[in-house]
Amino acid sequence: QGRDRLADRIAQAAEIIAASYRAGGGVLLFGNGGSAADAQHIAGELVGRFLFDRAPLRAQALNTDTSILTCVGNDYSFEQVFSRQVEANGRKGDVAIGLSTSGNSPNVVAALAAARKIGMKTIAFTGAGGGRCAELVDVLLDAPVASPTARVQECHVVTYHILCELVESAVCAHE
Repeated sequence: QGRDRLADRIAQAAEIIAASYRAGGGVLLFGNGGSAADAQHIAGELVGRFLFDRAPLRAQALNTDTSILTCVGNDYSFEQVFSRQVEANGRKGDVAIGLSTSGNSPNVVAALAAARKIGMKTIAFTGAGGGRCAELVDVLLDAPVASPTARVQECHVVTYHILCELVESAVCAHE
């Protein structure tokens, strides 16, 4: 039953993202450490391609610009390194995707809250239960385990590859 529910949530997340793309929107992604690498991986699959040659899809990992990260981290706080970028680059109708294995990373939680305030749709990849992220998202894609971190991240890779395939199929079907 848990797998069916996760499959339904992946499909729901894919439809939210595809609908944003069809309306001219985009995706902002963010995470720390290995989750930052996953955010970049997802952005690469969307901007590049997953299975099909197609037009690039607008996606940006917010953890990649060291000048912005260090400026905001130094002048404000590390908790705001993603939320300030969401406020600057996010628009109503865009999608924010936060990745946090615990679901409690303060900067991911703050960015999801900022995204909701703007009117963005929100999705989170977390460990089991979702932590503080769970109450801030339209769709929670929580792994069936909470630890160790490596198992959570491995579950995320499978989940976001399925998500990218579904998004790409939905967008290509409308081209």
